[in-house]
Amino acid sequence: MDIKIFIAAHKPCMLPEQDCYVPIHVGAKGKDSISLKECGINKEGVLVRDDDGINISEKNPYYCELTATYYIWKNIKADVVGLCHYRRYFSSKKNSGDDENLFKNILSEDEIAALMAENDIVVPKTNKYFIETLYSHYSHTLDGSHLDIAREVMAEMYPEDLKYLDAIYSRTNGSMYNMCIMKKDVFDAYCEWMFNLLAGVEERIDVSNLSAFQARLFGRVSEILMNVWILKAMNEGKAVTEVTAAYTEKINWIKKGVWFLQAKFFGKKYTKSA
Repeated sequence: MDIKIFIAAHKPCMLPEQDCYVPIHVGAKGKDSISLKECGINKEGVLVRDDDGINISEKNPYYCELTATYYIWKNIKADVVGLCHYRRYFSSKKNSGDDENLFKNILSEDEIAALMAENDIVVPKTNKYFIETLYSHYSHTLDGSHLDIAREVMAEMYPEDLKYLDAIYSRTNGSMYNMCIMKKDVFDAYCEWMFNLLAGVEERIDVSNLSAFQARLFGRVSEILMNVWILKAMNEGKAVTEVTAAYTEKINWIKKGVWFLQAKFFGKKYTKSA
């Protein structure tokens, strides 16, 4: 089984050195390449660039890691493909490793092969918001009109999928981060659906007056849309499983919790990432 799991990175950072993992420099257009050795990988060469081949690298400020997703869709041939982040990986445990080996617990090629022998899709275990739906959480922290527009676009392009979208908007949990592992034909179908929808959303939203943080909206809307597509795929008979998404960096959960509550109860929008 040919497996290629891409790791989205926008700067030099420590990365795992396993054959199935392929680091990709996102937002690479107009920037110097990042060498493998800068990332702790003892090989000559540079990270794959998302401005090679058929690409949308220039949209990285708006689409975030989806420029890597697009690159995989248009340029990669493999049995199984996927995407994770330079600081967040699919893992067999709640953490990806320790100070001596940051990547000790990330899924190995054999573990991924075993999962994909029985499944079509792997996604992160859901984030649970409890007192918020996915729609209300997005509305309180960002701008709910983005999701309203996404619904309008879906009504025009994929009206048969509105039932899945409405169900997801009402849920209090979801798989985030645009991380996934899929059989390539399934991944291709997902990308065609997703990028068609995002193109429609992009036509309807003026980003010229948004801050750099706000302008990343297409990458955020896609997190929720991925859940819509997963629900659709499950209803069409695809086998889906969840795996822990573990960090290699410490996360300030107290700060994230405070921001969450401030947005929920006091209308304070997010202005930066925690």
